[in-house]
Amino acid sequence: MSTVELKKVKLIEEKEGKYNPAFIAGSTDELNPKHTNGVNSSVTNSKDGTIEEGRPGNQTDDDEDERKLGRYEQWVLNTQNYVYTGYENSSTGVWRGIGLVFLALYLGAFIWSMVYSFDDEGAHRLLGMTVFIAFCVAVHFLFDFYGDNIWHSLSKVNDFFETRLWKNVLKWIFYGIFIAALVLYVIIDVALKDPNNLVSITGIVFQILLLYITSYNPARVRWRPVIWGLLLQLIFALIILRTKVGFDVFDWIGDRVTEFLEHTDAGSQFIFSSGNNEYLQHIFAFKVLPIIVFFSTVTSILYYLGVLQVVIKGVAAIMQFFMGTTAAESLNAAGNIFIGQTEAPLLIRPFISEMTNSELHAVMTGGFATIAGSVLAIYINFGVPANHLISASVMSAPAALAISKLFYPETQKSKTTSEDIKNLEKTNDVNIIQAASRGASESISLIANIVVNLIAFLALLHFFDATLTWFGHRAGLRKPDYPELTFELICSYLFWPLALLMGATWYDCRNVGRLIGVKTFLNEFVAYAKLSELIKNREYYENATKFFPNVTLVKGFDDWVVPQLNKTLTFGFMDERSEVISTYALCGFANLGSIGIMLGALGVMAPNRKSDLARTVVRAMIAGNVACFLTACIAGLLYEKF
Repeated sequence: MSTVELKKVKLIEEKEGKYNPAFIAGSTDELNPKHTNGVNSSVTNSKDGTIEEGRPGNQTDDDEDERKLGRYEQWVLNTQNYVYTGYENSSTGVWRGIGLVFLALYLGAFIWSMVYSFDDEGAHRLLGMTVFIAFCVAVHFLFDFYGDNIWHSLSKVNDFFETRLWKNVLKWIFYGIFIAALVLYVIIDVALKDPNNLVSITGIVFQILLLYITSYNPARVRWRPVIWGLLLQLIFALIILRTKVGFDVFDWIGDRVTEFLEHTDAGSQFIFSSGNNEYLQHIFAFKVLPIIVFFSTVTSILYYLGVLQVVIKGVAAIMQFFMGTTAAESLNAAGNIFIGQTEAPLLIRPFISEMTNSELHAVMTGGFATIAGSVLAIYINFGVPANHLISASVMSAPAALAISKLFYPETQKSKTTSEDIKNLEKTNDVNIIQAASRGASESISLIANIVVNLIAFLALLHFFDATLTWFGHRAGLRKPDYPELTFELICSYLFWPLALLMGATWYDCRNVGRLIGVKTFLNEFVAYAKLSELIKNREYYENATKFFPNVTLVKGFDDWVVPQLNKTLTFGFMDERSEVISTYALCGFANLGSIGIMLGALGVMAPNRKSDLARTVVRAMIAGNVACFLTACIAGLLYEKF
């Protein structure tokens, strides 16, 4: 091939943008250096037009070892270039073909499995998994091909709710029908069956009125997101708490999640045990914390594959359609269901600096009102009911938006539109292996943060309790005549009225109030650990009564004693209704320590908004707590034991 022909080839390849990384067409001039194994090497043409390869290193032309390629080597390079160019031209078709082959194989295996054994639990699990995958694929292609139209239609729906027809006529008709239907349902299905559940309505009304009175601008409150947020919570709670099918479905999901997380034990045993399960002697460090590693890895893989983005987009579209919140804050709220308070804002990072103060407040409230999936896994391992933890995570998302828009209503025009957020940011991982490795590595900081915070806060709580107890002894507060003065004792009385309004059984209100105080002033991790102790106490007593029918229970001021078994139940136990209410009330990051975490994360993403974030973060923390308490009230209203 002549020099002129080689130049023509190079010009054609430059025009088409196709290069084989293993072959560079030569020219009479020296080409750009190419990295081979981290060392520079240059590929040039000799005077007779043959391809030459320079020695690695920083060498001059005089030092180069010129070697002419043989016919075989030239043929290999030409063949490789041909194959590479052909693949580039038809890569989409190739991968679609491979995908169709795998789809056909999966469908064949699925149909055979359904025919072979449809009655066992495994078949139902396979069916559910297949339906979920089909749903994700359908939503993915729906947003892929019609994403612009979907987001545009959602914005048009919001425009309709601003018309006079809706504001002056249709709105009041809808609200009237909604309130009448709700009252009728509560009377028929709640009041007649369990009148005690009606106490929770008082808590809902009280909290909404309190936040309205103390709102940043009560006159500008838009009631659409508030009412629809409560309605979405109510619908979800009805499905889970009031129907046997819904309860069984979420109970089944909870069992599958628990079963899935138990696979972490394989890694823990290999690292921390020699075969005799010694790692279980330090169950929190070697069984509970490794769950974060596993869950973080799986989450990272799902995000790389695009599964999480599809689910988040779907949830965000639903909330935006019904609640009328902006696209960015709806997307953040949906993300908070699955990822943490510092990770969810990354979904909308490009828009944070331009957000209104109300939108910033909604973003922070969403982070405070929910918990990350990684720590959710730990609480399930504590023994907290998995089905209620999962439902609490989902219900808190619309609650956070509703309470945020009530406590800090929108007074400015949003600069973000639905079209801006149609494409979620993807990871930079080159393949699934890197995604898994990154997820595992990122869990290190989360585990370290949990460990050091637990050590610090438990130590501070112990010191604070010891100090209060010392002062209490000076005033004569000593056991057994009087309870000792502690931080938890103060919280049990301080939050007693709130626990009662949420619907907790009156004799459990001190325990519920104690848990709320620990969650608010320390963190939800410590609070859930204490809730798990109460759950275990109840289960112990129920099992004891099965084997020893005549067993008695001596209730002290705080601790209860089973004298026949010489067992002390620290802080006694609660009934299942109060446990469920506590599960929902504690399901959020809203505590004093999280304020610093939230400011630090959002301050990095939007340095120009640090002052606005600092002014609204305390309000957001309060709103996040109220969102959790409101979810607990709805759970208390609709609770029914199956």
